[in-house]
Amino acid sequence: MSAAGSGGDAPKKAFPHVDLEGHDLPPSPAPSSPHAGRRYNIATELVYTEGSDQYNASSVPIYQSATFKQTSGGGGGEYDYTRSGNPTRTHLERHLAKIMSAQRALVVSSGMAALDVITRMLRPGDEVVTGDDLYGGTHRLLKYLSTNGGIIVHHVDTTVPEKVREVLTSKTAMVLLETPTNPLIKIVDIPQIATAAHEANPNCVVSVDNTMMSPLLLNPLELGADIVYESGTKYLSGHHDLMAGVIAVNDAGLGDKLYFTINSSGCGLSPFDSWLLMRGVKTLKVRMDQQQTNAQRIADFLETHGFKVRYPGLRSHPQYELHHSMARGSGAVLSFETGDVGVSERIVESAKLWAISVSFGCVNSLISMPCRMSHASIDAKTRAERAMPEDLIRLCVGIEDVDDLIDDLQRALVQAGAVNVTLDDFQANPSS
Repeated sequence: MSAAGSGGDAPKKAFPHVDLEGHDLPPSPAPSSPHAGRRYNIATELVYTEGSDQYNASSVPIYQSATFKQTSGGGGGEYDYTRSGNPTRTHLERHLAKIMSAQRALVVSSGMAALDVITRMLRPGDEVVTGDDLYGGTHRLLKYLSTNGGIIVHHVDTTVPEKVREVLTSKTAMVLLETPTNPLIKIVDIPQIATAAHEANPNCVVSVDNTMMSPLLLNPLELGADIVYESGTKYLSGHHDLMAGVIAVNDAGLGDKLYFTINSSGCGLSPFDSWLLMRGVKTLKVRMDQQQTNAQRIADFLETHGFKVRYPGLRSHPQYELHHSMARGSGAVLSFETGDVGVSERIVESAKLWAISVSFGCVNSLISMPCRMSHASIDAKTRAERAMPEDLIRLCVGIEDVDDLIDDLQRALVQAGAVNVTLDDFQANPSS
């Protein structure tokens, strides 16, 4: 990103460099995780972290304090008020910067709070280019900005770079991408679109929602994005016991702008939730490995039974090669169509192990009809225009035994009349 994109000709504030090799770490009661001489593999990076509290605690302490005593009347301590910064949050942010291949990470109260902070950089008259298949909350916020903030939003099929180029202009202030998209699981060529956006306007900020993949599987900052953000509620946490949002950047000025908004609005993540998220991140790889393995088996099972399945781990996915040119795995979210809304409703309601719930990324498996739940805020007319099937079922695969998950799903399919197998036949041969 250019200097102009980081605040024009104004001098940049000195950026506290996070040395990924561990040789030049800034002093802090909550340091990032140093290591000698080389970068470790991601499984190690996720787990390895060092603190420097006075008792050498193995788990970073929770600094559950709103204020911090100062050593002089003029203040000047590293921390003074938790809205502006807290040692537990700092420890988490530096750990996340390391695993997200970023110079700086910032954590806030939810994934939508992260997007809200990012979009506060926009001004009336700015144009945003985004996809036609988006998380419902993202669509809702962009609709609000276009209605009340004078922001011009272009929804296009971001899986076709030519369609993105058609609407890119010098007024394009932001390109907002998801890949895979939610819930249609379409793949976006991040490098190609980022290059096109910066050619149209060097100051354009390319933001990527990486919630679906997590930093274990994809690093958009390495592919040309200026900002990557995620809902920490999902895979980073993994247990749906907290809400959090993460923003990561490599540009110092951009990081300062985002921090200013977080400090001003007071949406920084609380100390206790920072501690919970830190704990969740450490198990990201073991959770995601099992979830991906399960998801692949389930996608194969559904495709074998003749359903139209959307999952980037299937060779039948039209963008299989593109996805795997950017990502290190297929993720654990898939969707499929039954051809009948009523049948889909019966499948969802017949499942037992699969909990009917919004969201994804949890250790337990979830099932839903996006048009009825997570994407219900998008009106039916718009959903139809964007070719979002009303019968679509989304599966968010957990870490349970995959045979049990398939058994439960097949029972639901049979009970709903979605497959031509009698329940008696299935019970006689449950592995069929």
